[in-house]
Amino acid sequence: MGGSGSCDCFSDEYLLALLGKGDEQAFTIIYQRYHKLLYVVAYKYLKNDCSAKDSVQQIFYRLWESRSVLIINMNLRNYLYTMLKNHLLNEIRNNYMAMEKNYELAQEKVEYEDDLLDNIEKKEIEEQLYRAINGLPEQKKQVCLYKLRGNLSNLEIANKMGISVPTVKTHYAQAVKMLREHFNKLLFMIYSFWLS
Repeated sequence: MGGSGSCDCFSDEYLLALLGKGDEQAFTIIYQRYHKLLYVVAYKYLKNDCSAKDSVQQIFYRLWESRSVLIINMNLRNYLYTMLKNHLLNEIRNNYMAMEKNYELAQEKVEYEDDLLDNIEKKEIEEQLYRAINGLPEQKKQVCLYKLRGNLSNLEIANKMGISVPTVKTHYAQAVKMLREHFNKLLFMIYSFWLS
């Protein structure tokens, strides 16, 4: 790809044609043109700088890897947005499912928990979980933290908090419901974005 003019002078269609031939400069221009826009969208939903940057990098990696077989029936901007929407939906769905499983395992004291958590993004999932727990009403939050951090039984929690075991169970059940609604709402936002 010759010339030293501004990258704005090249149309997306022209750049895609060059990209299909393996033109690295065309790919670089596409990246420079759209990576900031995609980052803003990714950060809006992931709320994490590293995760947002990683998502954008993966989109452009896939674009480059599939360059020779690309069939795009829409403008490039919409195509990249669609790729990102699908990626974000999968990321949040996977994190939600892993978080929920992790939460259930913590309650049941499963012996192989550490081995399982080694296979998922433990730090990010725990951050999302504890952020959501901190938003719960005080007693529900304390019950959850005693279960997760202290691995305490319902009776032990009841003794520490000066409440009955049935009350502990009620707080815990309501907390789990609120956490599920919280993460379902996040998924709904992504679905709405994907369908827009």
